[in-house]
Amino acid sequence: MGRRPLRVIAFAGVAMALVVGLAACGNNSGSGGANGGSAKPANTKVGVLLPDTASSPRWVSADPRQIGEQCKIYKLTCYVDNANGSATTQQAQAQALINAGVGVLLVVNLDPGSGKAIESLAQQHNVVTIDYDRLTPGGSAPYYVSYDNVQVGIDQGTALTQCPQVKGKSSVNYVEVDGAPTDNNATLFADGYNSVLSKQPGWHKLADQTGNWDAATAQRVFTTMLGQHPNINAVMVANDTMAQSVVNVLKSQNLTGKVAVSGQDATAGGLDNIMEGAQCFTIYKPVAGEANVAIKLASQILAGQKPTAPATTKDPSNGREVPSFLATPVTITKANVARPVTDGYVTAAAVCPTATLQKLCAANGIQVS
Repeated sequence: MGRRPLRVIAFAGVAMALVVGLAACGNNSGSGGANGGSAKPANTKVGVLLPDTASSPRWVSADPRQIGEQCKIYKLTCYVDNANGSATTQQAQAQALINAGVGVLLVVNLDPGSGKAIESLAQQHNVVTIDYDRLTPGGSAPYYVSYDNVQVGIDQGTALTQCPQVKGKSSVNYVEVDGAPTDNNATLFADGYNSVLSKQPGWHKLADQTGNWDAATAQRVFTTMLGQHPNINAVMVANDTMAQSVVNVLKSQNLTGKVAVSGQDATAGGLDNIMEGAQCFTIYKPVAGEANVAIKLASQILAGQKPTAPATTKDPSNGREVPSFLATPVTITKANVARPVTDGYVTAAAVCPTATLQKLCAANGIQVS
């Protein structure tokens, strides 16, 4: 028999639903491939719960695409849903996926409470959960797949100190625009960059506030900060979405390139800002570092295996050591700005949409067809 066709399903209240239906019908014993020729698992269904479409473009494009590709390799039927920022929607999506018979559920929680509830529900139905990208404090997932997020923060802090606007200065005034307090990753990022910046001689933190992973919030917060502290030399901003807001505010005050600005996620806009000199760097976390590992892990779980993780991460709410697969981040500056494009993480068309940017891209090693 042939493969199941690609299908798209829509649950009530679901912002985005994508199904990659790739489970082979019939007996595939004796065939090679990702499962090494073992018999096909009784269940080949995997559910993926993504959080929103606003905090980072990765949830809209990079992750669904990479997860889909890996599902093809492992001959899994993967259901990918996006909650569009609503915890209530995400819980409804989880229930629908469990009803659909998934054996493994990848969870990017919107907050610890709702994430914990989803994992508890899954456990009641013998569905194995994997914390994907974000740890769910107090949750029950037996595995966590992410980047080393403290290291992400350390890399952010270290790179900020090397920005040309501040490097070598005896006195630096800086502010921080942090991620959402409901996201454990934001806490880990801050632990990392504060461990670096707090030890820098002559560096003075003037303000520290959450931007909540939201562009409008970050713009409002930084506008207030700049109004209160016009002598800011550097902005430790947790991701590119919020960094764009900071760059916009600085531009409105004719301060583009005069203040060191950080970032994370290697978005198209972040790469543009780096080439233009408005943003010093971003942190690149290739989605393959999470998606490839998570889908392989899901396939092993469905096959009845109990993989051993190479690391553990302590749950801050109860001290549980969660078996973890943690990838290593990459700092992107103008010197290697082309890498996310050459890797296929983001397209040249997205980074270079205008004639002006195409010239800038060409000068920085990004080829536009």
